[in-house]
Amino acid sequence: MAEIKLSSLLELEKIEASLFRGQSWDLGFAALFGGQVLGQALAAAYQTVEPGRIAHSFHTYFLLPGDAKKPVVYEVESVRDGRSFSARRVKAVQDGRNIFYMTASFQTSEEGMSHQFAQMPDVPPPEDVQSDITFYEDNYEKIARPMREALSYHRPVDIRTINAAQSFRARPSEPTRKIWLRAREALGDNLSLHQATLAYASDYHFLSTSLQPHGISLTDKNLRIATIDHAMWFHREVNFNDWLLYVMDSPFSGNARGIVKGQIFNQAGDLVASTMQEGLMRKV
Repeated sequence: MAEIKLSSLLELEKIEASLFRGQSWDLGFAALFGGQVLGQALAAAYQTVEPGRIAHSFHTYFLLPGDAKKPVVYEVESVRDGRSFSARRVKAVQDGRNIFYMTASFQTSEEGMSHQFAQMPDVPPPEDVQSDITFYEDNYEKIARPMREALSYHRPVDIRTINAAQSFRARPSEPTRKIWLRAREALGDNLSLHQATLAYASDYHFLSTSLQPHGISLTDKNLRIATIDHAMWFHREVNFNDWLLYVMDSPFSGNARGIVKGQIFNQAGDLVASTMQEGLMRKV
């Protein structure tokens, strides 16, 4: 089988000036992977802003489950173009229904006050951590059949979960998770592609962190879990060909919802991005 490249998923077909179509990958989940629409919507928005304006944040809502067997159409609205900032609103559509909204903001690069009050935790280097793909292959018979059939679509991002056996075990534990991640393919020097691929990967293992204190597995047949909203801020330039450490924790769950926050560091300890997500967590 030919190598599956994440960049190909983010190569959108331009239908009209502000209308784009993206193909879908079936990752073996119950619905379309949320990271796909995050990455594709950001890629669509980028095609409508002038060169030199870089995404610094986006805020999204997931309205309906997407179908992983069908393409997604993205309609981009130009909300504002100022001297320093541009704002775009992106609507994702399948079968004539709005499944997702994103508002993204772009800025020209400029000097300003700078500080970092976030410390990268001390963790084993990525070379000493087993790849999640290898972990899944070693536990092939224990994972759901749809996931087995979709493993090749999980390869484009090399994800290495620290203490993976503990993180994926359905036993009560602290709501924290740390993963190393990077793209397997060479992404070149296009910053927008690095940001879109990181946006895609930012949804991996995220909301499930909020399940850990409850000792509930994602494969529990009585569990209903879905992303409600997802936000991301880019603080520094991103190089997704280098290892990044994604540090997650869930400060609260209740009322059938869980919230998770994330910090993404490069190997030098620089905070390059932050994330927040809230999702449905319901036992039926």
